[in-house]
Amino acid sequence: MLFWPGPNRLKDPPMTTRAGFVALIGEPNAGKSTLTNRMVGAKVSIVTHKVQTTRARIRGVTIEGDSQIVLVDTPGLFQPRRRLDRAMVAAAWSGVADADITVLLIEAHRGITRGVEAILEGLAEMPKGRRIALAINKIDRVEAPQLLELTERMNAAYPFEQTFMISAEKGHGVSALREWLAAEMPKGPWLYPEDQIADLPMRMIAAEITREKLTLRLHQELPYQLTVETESWVERDDGSARIDQIVYVMRDGHKGIVLGNKGESIKAISKAAREELEEFAGRRIHLFLQVKVRENWQEESTRYTEMGLNFRDGN
Repeated sequence: MLFWPGPNRLKDPPMTTRAGFVALIGEPNAGKSTLTNRMVGAKVSIVTHKVQTTRARIRGVTIEGDSQIVLVDTPGLFQPRRRLDRAMVAAAWSGVADADITVLLIEAHRGITRGVEAILEGLAEMPKGRRIALAINKIDRVEAPQLLELTERMNAAYPFEQTFMISAEKGHGVSALREWLAAEMPKGPWLYPEDQIADLPMRMIAAEITREKLTLRLHQELPYQLTVETESWVERDDGSARIDQIVYVMRDGHKGIVLGNKGESIKAISKAAREELEEFAGRRIHLFLQVKVRENWQEESTRYTEMGLNFRDGN
């Protein structure tokens, strides 16, 4: 006997999960990468004391309750001078355009700088309907009255949906931000497997880890004039992996600095990168670095593709 189901029998059960993208924007060194790592609970974005460390849009994935939050750690917004700078800034604004919610990070002790003013001007020019929240970071560096005044001035300058006072480094206020973001994510299925914490290919993560170690060891402008590419990744029968990477520099003099006296610098960099890679991958890594001079690497589209940037955005 055939029964026709009632009018509600074929309806799907109500969606209980949520998932969406959150773009983190701000000036260089505002704490975007630190906040990304804090919210993910693992290191997925490199952090150094130097500005403009993040080049690509790095996505970290975190779960809060039934919500999956995909954090887009964008390059810092600054006044670009070179093609690479322009491509990085374009990637940051593209992250805002693609996100469900954008969080602007500013530094409590620096307040409303000219750079922050420029970002506010850029946000004002975005299409209506963009959802923007404010996170005032490094709150441990200022007194409460100064923090309150900054909050009032920022909200007078732009109609933020919410304002959060946080310390990304120490974790203060981060839970409140994450809980609010989780509740505001669109209803829908999760975008990544539950155990995935980043959507970068391991080849790119490996290159970023090595670039971080170079940035921490080298001084002045040199870190901004080099890039790292993972040339090959070979799985071995014993469960380990061999990774070959190339460090591209722009001048012969730079190559000598990266190598160091009797190769001491490159050995120390390789050791530090290998140890972090082994911790990240949970297995033994054999890392081999070469340093090559490529004077015009910042004008080659292939280099930008390896960094996850759009070469044409640098025009």
